[in-house]
Amino acid sequence: MPIDPAELFKVLSVDTRVNIIELLKAQGPLGVKDISSNLGLTPPAISQHLKILKQAGLVRSERNGYWIPYSINEEAMEGCREVLNEVCSCGCQGTGRFREKELNKASLEALKKYEIELQKELNIVRERVGKIESEK
Repeated sequence: MPIDPAELFKVLSVDTRVNIIELLKAQGPLGVKDISSNLGLTPPAISQHLKILKQAGLVRSERNGYWIPYSINEEAMEGCREVLNEVCSCGCQGTGRFREKELNKASLEALKKYEIELQKELNIVRERVGKIESEK
């Protein structure tokens, strides 16, 4: 069942939860202690945020002995993307690219912001690729 857009925005309105999602996207499954040390917050605080993210369906966990790794729920994240595409005003229509006519109308400020966002995404992808390559 898809999450209500208002609930989605409520869940993602807390920086720590967004940071948790970004961390899981970049590093893959992590336990509470790993997330805690990466974000500089206490394990109980991280556990509370993970509980909310899990209730919203954005993360999942599966016990592995004493370790409970948390990971991104890819299907739910795709649902988030669809919700955000509906309210997106940049003209990309979910493609990640400006449509040609929108590109011609976009202000320099909007294009520079978009460039920064793309650079951040590219850096995350490069880090993940590097990590996967180093594990081989």
